[in-house]
Amino acid sequence: MARTVNCVHLNKEADGLDFQLYPGEVGKRIFDNISKEAFSLWQKKQTMLINENKLNMMQANDRKFLEEKMVAFLFEGIEPTIEGYVPPTK
Repeated sequence: MARTVNCVHLNKEADGLDFQLYPGEVGKRIFDNISKEAFSLWQKKQTMLINENKLNMMQANDRKFLEEKMVAFLFEGIEPTIEGYVPPTK
């Protein structure tokens, strides 16, 4: 049976992630409070951020930058700034 969470990003009950996709405390917070749908939205933004900023996931600073953007997006509703990307209007 699918696990549901009260997704803080989408502000609704939705299917939760099947397992913790991100390590540590942040990962646990995402697992407990973020839906599959919201995490999928983040993954699209993450890909754009990695490409645009030429991030190297082997670099601690790049991972920290991405984690800050992820937490801001998922928990505070802050859209990451992506050059040339205009988010669709609701």
